[in-house]
Amino acid sequence: MLRGALWLLLLLWLPGAPGHRGATSARQVADEPASPGAWAGIQRMQEQLQTAGTLSRRYWALFSCAVWPDHCDDQEATAPPLGWSLLQWGQRSLDILSTWFCRFQECCTGGGDCRISNNFAGLESDLRVRLHGQHLAGKLVLRTVRGYLETPQADKALALSFHGWSGTGKNFVARMMAENLFRDGLRSDCVKMFISMLHFPHSKYVDVYKEQLLSQIKETQQRCRQNMFIFDEAEKLHPALLELLGKHLELRAPEAHRAESSRTIFVFLSNLGGSVINEVVLGFLKAGWSREEITMEHLEPRFQAEIMESPDSGFGQSRLVKDNLIDIFIPFLPLEYRHVRLCVRDAFLNQKLQYTDAALDEIARMMTYIPEEEQLFSSQGCKSISQRINYFLP
Repeated sequence: MLRGALWLLLLLWLPGAPGHRGATSARQVADEPASPGAWAGIQRMQEQLQTAGTLSRRYWALFSCAVWPDHCDDQEATAPPLGWSLLQWGQRSLDILSTWFCRFQECCTGGGDCRISNNFAGLESDLRVRLHGQHLAGKLVLRTVRGYLETPQADKALALSFHGWSGTGKNFVARMMAENLFRDGLRSDCVKMFISMLHFPHSKYVDVYKEQLLSQIKETQQRCRQNMFIFDEAEKLHPALLELLGKHLELRAPEAHRAESSRTIFVFLSNLGGSVINEVVLGFLKAGWSREEITMEHLEPRFQAEIMESPDSGFGQSRLVKDNLIDIFIPFLPLEYRHVRLCVRDAFLNQKLQYTDAALDEIARMMTYIPEEEQLFSSQGCKSISQRINYFLP
């Protein structure tokens, strides 16, 4: 029985097993053609099963020699010295189990929370290499997030608000943050993502949503000393939900943040302010400026004013904005043809497909560009590019 339980425990943690973060669904497997890589994966699985079997036999030998020392015929699995308690023997067995287990499963060292990675070098690289056309967002996100997480004592949660047109990279950057700050990225149990019209679609159920949201925030904060909450379509959040979130963004009492070492990051994604951002960028480009010369001083006053004055959203009228609970508003600039072309190249590379310059140009030209006269900016940013690549597959 012990062997069977141990086998089950080990198999559940093997890469590719259900529930493992590298697991693949049956449908995904069925849709994917066989490849040399698949056979290599099978061989690795066989090796891991052999390792698990060896571990199971070794553990059973240790256990039987400890319980029935007179019948121990395994020279390596000698009985524990006289005077050892069951607790000491259990610790010894656990050490051996951990050593073998860590041969084929990632293990945590250093006594920290394995779910938290805080890979700032990786975040910096992703923002510099994978994010296109967003010199302001790249620098602001890295500086703000790193500064917050490296501060010995934080007096409040960090609140970032991303603003710009659809497809300019707001979701992309939020995902980069999750991937580099948490081992399992968006799948981490320390990260929660909410989409307003998906998770909170009906205003008549707002009281239910409040209870659910409050419960998820509290449970996540109790579970993880560092956590992250992402709210997509933030401009569509019900005012009551915005009021609830405001309480989590207030300054902590001095005695509270001295005792509390947790870190919480709230990220709000919104299209609010996108039109003004586009107007400012267009004006500078028509005046002969490079977009890299545009600074926050040129953008911040105007797009924040549009956020606060928007008649179609309660976000700008909420206490998050009025009480300055948002730490920084980050603008995402409209993407030009050259940026869209880079997104197309990245999509080919992500799918491990070969490409030509002609293919990059053709797909980039498939996007709609505005304003009608200048045709400088992609109206969809880099959205739907991955789907368009399918037209060029054999």
